[in-house]
Amino acid sequence: MRKLMSLLPVVLAPFVAAGCSDRDAAQWAGNVTDSAGITIVANPDVGLWTDTDRWQVEQVLSIGTAEGDPDYQFGQVAALTVLDDGRIYVLDTQGQHVKAFSPAGEFLMTIGGPGNGPGELARGASAIVRGPGDTLLVVDSQNQRVNRYLTDGTTAGSFRLSITDGIPLRMAGSRQGLLVGQFRPLALPNQPAPDSMDVVVSRNAVGEIVDTLFTFRSGASFSFASGRPEFKLFSSEPIWALRPGPRIMFGVNSEYRIGTYAADGTLERIITKPFTRDLVSEADQQTLINAMERVWKQFGVPPQQLAVLKDGIGFAEFYPAYFQTLSGPNESIWVQQLQTPASLSGQALEDYNPQTDLGSPNWDVFDSDGRFLGVVRMPNRFQPLQFLDDRIYGIGRDELDVQYVIVMRINGAVATD
Repeated sequence: MRKLMSLLPVVLAPFVAAGCSDRDAAQWAGNVTDSAGITIVANPDVGLWTDTDRWQVEQVLSIGTAEGDPDYQFGQVAALTVLDDGRIYVLDTQGQHVKAFSPAGEFLMTIGGPGNGPGELARGASAIVRGPGDTLLVVDSQNQRVNRYLTDGTTAGSFRLSITDGIPLRMAGSRQGLLVGQFRPLALPNQPAPDSMDVVVSRNAVGEIVDTLFTFRSGASFSFASGRPEFKLFSSEPIWALRPGPRIMFGVNSEYRIGTYAADGTLERIITKPFTRDLVSEADQQTLINAMERVWKQFGVPPQQLAVLKDGIGFAEFYPAYFQTLSGPNESIWVQQLQTPASLSGQALEDYNPQTDLGSPNWDVFDSDGRFLGVVRMPNRFQPLQFLDDRIYGIGRDELDVQYVIVMRINGAVATD
């Protein structure tokens, strides 16, 4: 449930390479087996890290302000991307533009603007990735297209992204400059049900499909088949992330079981870890309904439509095993734990936002072989979006829900991605 649902610095002990020494391997309490050529890594609850080598993070940059210079203010950040030279491009879906910043956080320019003309963006703009060379690709679902810009802000055309080809869900950019996206068949009322399979494809800068990376059964968190939006929160959802290659890691979050795949789609490794299936209590359900209603009101949903949306909310019996995955330095695997309303209290519970607060500050980290290293705790109200070398780029929020672009450093990291 990724899109139905972004500061405190922490001192870091030196980062060690993701591979483990023989001594580390001897301490690891899991086991590795082979099944028809597929490596299965069964992890224990306790990771390899000790108190002296446990990874932590340190904030090194914050961009944004609650008041003052509008160039540094954000409305609603949807995504960001970072170039190899450290320039940061931030997609603001409320402002309907992209803001560019230097590696030091200095404002450079604003790209695009509201509308449906050439180079303009609608409120549905949802992703920005680095294209080939000096290009940026911005996914504008409402205008059903992908806008191209040069990194100097020049508009460079667009290509069609029709919703009839599927609802764009998660989008990512590969190091090769490809746009990689997950698309779900559009279920329309009074129409034959489409094939309930999502597809992950890569596209080049002119919109041509370069490769079909993955196909899997669609999740059930939302549907339009009845003629109105229907949500079944915490239903099993496919969760995937890109690794260098591009390769895929994939799992269905009803269980803690994540597969890593070769560039040709061959399953190479399955990573498991114990977890407890927690019930979604009635109190949590009401908290989430109230939170979603509050968010919809902020977006200006009229009362009559609000009642329809609330009537379409349902819940699975259990919470998922995890929230999302990301690929980190040295091909480490980062898995975000879930943060339920029941785990919060006071003002944090009152301000709970299902779009941003379902992801816990705690991330399980595995080495490139899938062995559990331990837990890294991010700052509260910080959502990582992209790793680049020894940096983590993401969105932080203060107590007033003002957004900031935050850069965290993994000190001493020897990154190879």
